[in-house]
Amino acid sequence: MNNDAIQNAIIEEFSMFDDWLDKYDYLISLADSLPIIDESKRTERYLIDGCQSRVWVSAELVDGKMHYTADSDAIITKGIIALLVRVMNGRTPAEAAHLDLYFVDAIGLGENLSPTRSNGLRAMIQQMKLDALILSRNE
Repeated sequence: MNNDAIQNAIIEEFSMFDDWLDKYDYLISLADSLPIIDESKRTERYLIDGCQSRVWVSAELVDGKMHYTADSDAIITKGIIALLVRVMNGRTPAEAAHLDLYFVDAIGLGENLSPTRSNGLRAMIQQMKLDALILSRNE
């Protein structure tokens, strides 16, 4: 059993909903919780390759911990990236780079997204972990 308080809280939040339409509505509502990305980072350099919608993610170290900001032009994708930011923010780069994001499967996210959104989810995770790995070398 994995014991990560943030991921377990997300699993509990999603368990309140019986069908995926309600879960999609919840995902959309999470978009508002996303830390705002600086306008200067809404550029090609921060754009995630492999996403159908446009997703920008910036990663930096703040007091030795990962700090991600992000944005997307698609509301469901914005909710998904908000979840990833919530789980990965505040961890050391090494922790973030090697984090088992078990909440994704536990809430059924991967299996209930369209194939293009699933590919985008994988691309977001891959880029966020890569950013953490790069920053871990600077520690």
